[in-house]
Amino acid sequence: MKIGICGTGKMGAAMAGRLVEVGHEVIVWNRTRAKADALAGPGITVADTALALAGMADTVICMYLDQSAQDGVYGGDTGLCAGLTSAHLVIDMSTVKPEDAGAAAERVGATDADFLECPVGGTVAPAKTGKLLGMAGGTQQAFKRAKPLLEQLCRRVEHVGPVGTGSAMKLAVNLPLAVYWEALGEALSIAIASGVDPDLAGDLLGDSSGAASVAKPRIPIIVSAIRGEMPGTPAFDLSGMAKDLRLMQEHAATLGFEVPAAAAARGAYETAAGDGWAERDAILQAAWKCRNSTES
Repeated sequence: MKIGICGTGKMGAAMAGRLVEVGHEVIVWNRTRAKADALAGPGITVADTALALAGMADTVICMYLDQSAQDGVYGGDTGLCAGLTSAHLVIDMSTVKPEDAGAAAERVGATDADFLECPVGGTVAPAKTGKLLGMAGGTQQAFKRAKPLLEQLCRRVEHVGPVGTGSAMKLAVNLPLAVYWEALGEALSIAIASGVDPDLAGDLLGDSSGAASVAKPRIPIIVSAIRGEMPGTPAFDLSGMAKDLRLMQEHAATLGFEVPAAAAARGAYETAAGDGWAERDAILQAAWKCRNSTES
């Protein structure tokens, strides 16, 4: 199958590699050309425009940062929609608000192409090995068509409802995780400021009933960062998590209720981002919180 990927950031690049590995031809395009050029090689062709990509691919995956980038992917004379036909399938895997997923669906629907939203849980490592968690929203027809491909990217993919429900489910999945890293930082602050060795505090918290399933292998990284030993390239940066928390608040408001835990966490993440931690891994929200609590 010839698969196009619009958006070759960390996740788009990881998925491109995975799809080549399982035998597909991949065409990539990115608004910043250098990010796409870096992927050129066996099995991967770089398109000059999203329009050109549509002419070379049967199925197109879109993976952009936020709604503000959506028009740059879909719109304009050289945008994706200018090249779509009724034969195309578009799978939008971006993390956006449900109404923004709906806007993408309307754009694609006007071309008669099939559309499915399928934001995913997981970061770069599971994307490279086909271990993401897919939450698809759209018609049964589009899901049935997309499912064989999505199963090569995901350990589990579920059709959760019409367009918009996938985005809502992705925000729901991210909420407790985002709150957890802030809460873990607060917990480490209490223990370390009280005199508990940081490694021991982290080990006990990771082995406790309150630990998230992803915590245990990541807590040593967080403790190292508390000491000032920062890890390398982030899997998902702190500013991205702050963005997702904002989307959670905004969507909840349209539903008529508040999400105070998400609101409090958003404030903490935005403060950390403003303190120079924006491009560090989101898990290091815990380290930022602890460092600022115990040094004050």
